Amino acid sequence: MNEQQLIQNFTFILIQASLGFALAIALTPVYTYFAFKNKWWKQMRSTATTGEKAKIFTALHAAKHKRNIPTMAGIIMVAAITIVTLLLNLSRSQTYLPLFGLVAAGAIGLLDDIINIRGSGKGVAGLRSAIKFSLILLIAIAGALYFFFRLGYSIIHIPAVGDFEIGILYIPLFILVIVSTSNAVNITDGLDGLSGGLLASAFGAFAIIALAQGNIGIAGFCMATVGAVLAYTWFNIFPARFFMGDIGSFALGTALGVVAMLTNSVFVLPIIGLVFVLEAGSSLIQILSKKIFKRKIFISAPLHHHLEAKGWPETKITMRLWIIGAIVAALGTMIGLVGKG
Repeated sequence: MNEQQLIQNFTFILIQASLGFALAIALTPVYTYFAFKNKWWKQMRSTATTGEKAKIFTALHAAKHKRNIPTMAGIIMVAAITIVTLLLNLSRSQTYLPLFGLVAAGAIGLLDDIINIRGSGKGVAGLRSAIKFSLILLIAIAGALYFFFRLGYSIIHIPAVGDFEIGILYIPLFILVIVSTSNAVNITDGLDGLSGGLLASAFGAFAIIALAQGNIGIAGFCMATVGAVLAYTWFNIFPARFFMGDIGSFALGTALGVVAMLTNSVFVLPIIGLVFVLEAGSSLIQILSKKIFKRKIFISAPLHHHLEAKGWPETKITMRLWIIGAIVAALGTMIGLVGKG
């Protein structure tokens, strides 16, 4: 790649990042007008995933939810990223699939958010977990079949080790990655600004990896996402003006998983997204411990709620997890690049 081509690629990517940010900023007043006018308030759950009363969570977050904070702001990001991609970066080989994952998973999240908004706030507000999981699973299965049978993907790359042909096992691996990533981001989205900062670091890391691979379309998609996410986070940092809702967390989590598969960087995804892994892992450990041993490992799960219950201020938790997220994103990027991943 010559110097002129490199400059053109950087310019192309930066334009998408800037436009993603500008569009999201421009769409925010439109969203807030309708959100506050129509009272799209986030309904607080009062039961845990395992069915019992979530007393600690309720005590920690009751005051926040009395402020009547609207949800479903993820629609701003989904709209901004979609518009930028359709206008500047629509590519069958590089952006069709992450865009499909973004919009399809976002539609599931949108349905859940609408049910949440219209709910009574008693119990679990929104779609049942089993239904949400099943719908995300369907998207993951559709993506896995398309990648394997239509695109011929069947090789995984392990940084500094090499490429391995795994054949039809690529299908369950793809499904695992998409389901895990979408749910991990959804679980992490529990404190003001937390998921936004982490997603910006993660997509920024994959933009660098994609650029190094010559996948300019994927890099542009990632940077448009970074721009839109930063615009959202500007308003979501403590005290949050609004929440992204499941439309944002499911859409962005699914898109992140698709990007990792497209760039054949699945083995650096858990490093780049380590905080997401810790958050989802803490919830899984808590659920298994309560079901099997009838006791809790954490005061409250996921991890950020445990730290809240320990007395950490919300802003301290968010900023420290941001720092960890930035460090592991940089580390994962270096491993991906050095290991040609």
